[in-house]
Amino acid sequence: MNIRTFQPGDERIQAGLYNVAAFRLPGFKPAQETEVQKRVRARGFDPGTRFYAEEGGQAVGYCTLDPGQERVSFPWCKPGFEAVAPPLFDAVLAAARQRGIKKVFAAYRRDWDPVNKFFADNGFTKVREMINYAADPVDLPTVAGRTGQPIRRLSKSDLPVVAEMGKGVIRLPAEQLEKYFFANPYFPAEAVLVLKGRDEDPVAVGIGLEASQYADVKVVDPLAPCFRLGAFGTEGLNTKRVNGLFSFVARPEHLLSGGLGLLAEASQEMTEGTVSTLAAQCPSDAPHLVNFYARYFKEQGRFPVFERVL
Repeated sequence: MNIRTFQPGDERIQAGLYNVAAFRLPGFKPAQETEVQKRVRARGFDPGTRFYAEEGGQAVGYCTLDPGQERVSFPWCKPGFEAVAPPLFDAVLAAARQRGIKKVFAAYRRDWDPVNKFFADNGFTKVREMINYAADPVDLPTVAGRTGQPIRRLSKSDLPVVAEMGKGVIRLPAEQLEKYFFANPYFPAEAVLVLKGRDEDPVAVGIGLEASQYADVKVVDPLAPCFRLGAFGTEGLNTKRVNGLFSFVARPEHLLSGGLGLLAEASQEMTEGTVSTLAAQCPSDAPHLVNFYARYFKEQGRFPVFERVL
């Protein structure tokens, strides 16, 4: 067996390997060569992050590393060649260590039992589930005096408070939040709302995304391992763009009032546009936020996230 890194022409090979390896799994959607081409032709693509196992000169398996996300894939192997999976996966973990990555994660559908078992058997721990929600605006509570809420748009001076409120949820360090909120190519900073306290500092911060070109939450597969754009806890990850996404963080003493105030304001703004159903996503290890969404939204589905320290 030979393990090598990416070379031109592997786009078709990779899509084919995935399709023959995964087609029996629930919710399978075939990979397209053009999808792989888009990724490998992206600026900054590193051929040393994609590994292929060969037997007799033929590629029989592949596995990938996304250094930016610190995410690893399952080693997809042609039926009958599953024995190449462990050395293939070891090559990916070695590449992560060489790049100074201290911890990697993987995320797949919760009903892909063989895939999830592989990660559990290889030193990964399920650290959380990402819970997907949806809500009909007519079912949301009416907040009295909504127009009188002390709500304004996010400013750069708010970011230290946002980082503090989002501890344990927000993935990015405080010094990267300015770029995330104020130079994000997928949503404007004006989409971020701030509920002010008596001292004018934020007591809750929320986001409401309205963009007709983004996916309708009613047709998005809620079991697919897709992080939703704008949801707190998905910063720095590749995300699915969903129209009508609402998310927030708040000081503990303002969790309910802040969440409701921001939800009322954001839903009003979004439903005046193209949004007919609100979407949300929340990590299960933020129980204070889960309780809020479970009360005002309906759960659509969830997927597990596995991590391993290297």
